[in-house]
Amino acid sequence: MTAHTFTPPPPAPVAAPVLSARGLTKTYGMTTALAGVDVDLRAGESVAIMGASGSGKTTLLHCLAGIVRPSSGRVLLSTSHGPVVVSSLSDAERSRLRRQRLGFVFQEGLLIPELTAVENVALALMLQGVARPAAEHHAALWLRHLGLAGMEERRIGQLSGGQAQRVAIARAQVTGAEVVFADEPTGALDSDTSREVMQALLHATIAGGRTLVVVTHDETVAAQCSRVLRLRDGLVVGDSRS
Repeated sequence: MTAHTFTPPPPAPVAAPVLSARGLTKTYGMTTALAGVDVDLRAGESVAIMGASGSGKTTLLHCLAGIVRPSSGRVLLSTSHGPVVVSSLSDAERSRLRRQRLGFVFQEGLLIPELTAVENVALALMLQGVARPAAEHHAALWLRHLGLAGMEERRIGQLSGGQAQRVAIARAQVTGAEVVFADEPTGALDSDTSREVMQALLHATIAGGRTLVVVTHDETVAAQCSRVLRLRDGLVVGDSRS
């Protein structure tokens, strides 16, 4: 697929946050991973979270995404049915929220190697009760949108690293997730493929007016986002916009 540079749309008027955190702390025994983080994320933003190893960036992503519950503070997600206090939900409720409203792309993709590309993507819809034919139809549309037409029936081991990450991006998008979280999504890729995958991720998410949160150590990846949060010792020490 020929790479096309994604140009973000002009900034929209400031709207209410889609996702907010207030006073987030997280401790593991004697170790403090987050020491009181406040952040607001809005629709259409692409936000890179950066920091040295141990700065708390992945912990922040996990708290925002409801993967773990913070030790104190709260995470609030705006939905069409009203605000949801993610940090107060039970484990089962947070799991359901992640399936229905959030999308995820990880460094290694975490795809199921026994399934084809279209089955991996369709699975996200089938877990929500969508019938298999409809789920696979929508999955195929997303794969085609991401430049993978003709590869629907390939298993993950038959794809390149960049192609596999596009399958993971399609899986994160197919449910219509309002917020997509990506943890080092290009960390295992070469520089050219990294740039192509990041552009695909931005185009798939931001062009639809949704929110992208990326944990990365790569300044080149961060530079493609509209906003960069920098963490040190569990605190936000920088918040810049491009």
